[in-house]
Amino acid sequence: MQSSSLNQAGLGILLICLGVVAISINDLLIKVLSGGYPLHQMVFARSAIGLLFTFGFVFYEGGLGILRSKTPFLHMLRGALVVFANMTFYAAVAVLPLGQATALFFVAPLFITLLSIPMLGEKVGPLRMGAVIVGFAGVLIMQQPWKNDLEVSRIVLLLPVIAAALYALMQVMTRRLGVTTRASALAVYIQGTFLVVSMGFYLVAGDGRFAEGVTNDSLLFLLRAWVWPQPGDWPVFIGLGVCSGLIGYCLSAAYRMANAATIAPFEYIGLPMAIFWGWLTFGEWPTVSTWIGCALIIGAGLFVFLREQAKARPMPGRRARWGRR
Repeated sequence: MQSSSLNQAGLGILLICLGVVAISINDLLIKVLSGGYPLHQMVFARSAIGLLFTFGFVFYEGGLGILRSKTPFLHMLRGALVVFANMTFYAAVAVLPLGQATALFFVAPLFITLLSIPMLGEKVGPLRMGAVIVGFAGVLIMQQPWKNDLEVSRIVLLLPVIAAALYALMQVMTRRLGVTTRASALAVYIQGTFLVVSMGFYLVAGDGRFAEGVTNDSLLFLLRAWVWPQPGDWPVFIGLGVCSGLIGYCLSAAYRMANAATIAPFEYIGLPMAIFWGWLTFGEWPTVSTWIGCALIIGAGLFVFLREQAKARPMPGRRARWGRR
């Protein structure tokens, strides 16, 4: 039984790592296209392509019958959470360096740790809570609210943190819904929600009417008119779709088969990847405050993970001595 649990956790870790690699490439491609296309057009293209890949996973896991659900509202709510998490994060990516936006977003595992208490009934002790506080101190160092001469607005700096909170809530819901729903079905619901929301944006703002006179780059990214992609950009859009399919399946599968607090810290591999892509593609290099904030956030997340592993490991005499605590 213990061996089976370890195998499940190992597979969950492998899937979360693969999903995070796909996320880092997805973020890079969206930033590459952000100067000429609106976000909702990219979301529509990647979700339409990603949905085709996701249906392949559906047939692999049992066929169309696994898409039936007794809790459709919860699936719609989960889809809405990830849609708005994406919108707020990519609105920030259009303005902030890729590494900084990703670093701020990586408080998500700390949010997951907090949300796992009321929603999953998982126990979080004082040491892990202290690590969460340290992680959020890293966010403050990167945002530097005490400075008056910031290069971007504080609202833009707050967007990745809001995205992290929404994403964390979505992943905790994945853990709960995953008990009765296959990972591929969870991914289909997400892709479908993206398609519906992006089409809604097209019908309301696809002609660019709300972008007239807008000077804020984040808002412009959300409200810009749809345009037919240039021939050289089609491979990028296809790449977005492939990444979307992998992300939807891998993350859903990982969080349904392993403890949320165990899986979440492995998402941190996306941070050095984002810094590398930002440096290689855009010549971006994090500031000293960003490095310090990254260190605190990553250190806090890793401590939470190691603490969880230590608590799960049986020790001689530990149960008799500490069983009531």
